[in-house]
Formats: sequence, structure tokens, C-alpha cells
Amino acid sequence: MPKAPTQQFLEIEQIREEVVVLKDKSLRGILMISSLNFALKSEEEQEAIVYSFRDFLNSLDFPCQILVQTRRLNITGYLDKLKEFEEKQENELLKIQTRGYREFITELIKGGTIMTKNFYIIITFYPGPLEGPKFGGKKTRDQKPVDLTEEAFQRYKIQLWQRMEFVAGGLKRCGLQAMPLITAELVELFWSFYHPKEAEFGYYPEIPPELAI
Repeated sequence: MPKAPTQQFLEIEQIREEVVVLKDKSLRGILMISSLNFALKSEEEQEAIVYSFRDFLNSLDFPCQILVQTRRLNITGYLDKLKEFEEKQENELLKIQTRGYREFITELIKGGTIMTKNFYIIITFYPGPLEGPKFGGKKTRDQKPVDLTEEAFQRYKIQLWQRMEFVAGGLKRCGLQAMPLITAELVELFWSFYHPKEAEFGYYPEIPPELAI
């Protein structure tokens, strides 16, 4: 019995024009969010950030999802490049300094695993009958996915991006920067979920033409 392709088990139908299209024809846009060191802020600054974030959440009338991705960071390639740079360095003083820096990094990573965190907000748009009056309207059994024509896609995309701009503006008042992921970055993000080991080494695939347009 032939094995089913991986795509059959994914909810994603395609990624096009910086938008994730699911099999139920609903759309997703993803913003990558900057971070800030809350602990280093004064008490007044912390209160201002908390109140701004509270007001931002209260202003939302559409569903959002907060995603925190923690990924193991492998810096073997970085150390190899440092060693190569050290060997090519003609200035003896800079060569010694490069060696010292490389040895410092090597000792540093011996103390534990180096991890990196990325923060995202996923904005949802359900077209047609799926966009119910309730917050984050959901599909029911008797509802069928809408016919996502090119004209409809462009119209829904505009509405999705309006939501993304609204979210970015609200987060800016909290001291956070938001950047929408382009098609290539969206493909890499989802690919890393299913290939964490390869992503650890910084390897990413070419975008399949049938997936991204």
C-alpha cells in the first residue's frame, strides 16, 4: 500500500503573496515580533507597558495567536569560520585576539545549550460564511469552504493585511516592533517545525514551486 504524501496531513494548502492559505480557504498572516527586557524597565515604565498591552488586547475584535518558538542554536559553523579567519589573519595581535575570542565562545557553550527564541503573532481571517459574528467564528459541519477565486483572494488579503497593520500599531505603543513574514520566511518557519534538527544547523530548503506562488 503506497504511503500518503506529507502534504495530505498538513492543514496548509499553499503559501502565496505573504499569506498562508489553509485547506478550508481561511487565511493566516504572521508577524515576527521584537522583544524587550521588561526587568530592566523602571516601575513606571513596566506599568505603562502592561496597561498598553491590556488596551491592545481589549481592542481586538478578531482572533490572534501568540507563538513563541524556542530553537536550539548550533554555532559549529560560526566557530569554524572564526578558526579560518584566525589562520588567514596576518596581523599577529589580531590573530591572538581572534584565537582568544574563539576559545572564549568554545568554553561558553560547554556550560550549556545555546537557545534562541523568536516571537510571532498569527492573525486569522475566515472568508465568507466562516467569518461569523462571534469572536473568531468557526466552521460548522454544514458549512462548505468558500470558492477562493483570485479576485476573492486579493480582497480577503487586503482585509487580512489591515488586521496585521492594526496589530503592528497596537504593539508599537507597547514598545514592540512587528514585521510581516514574506513567503520565503513563512516556508522556512513551517519547515523548521517539522525539521528541527536541520533547522538547528541553519539548513533550509528551496521553496517548492507548487507550494509558494
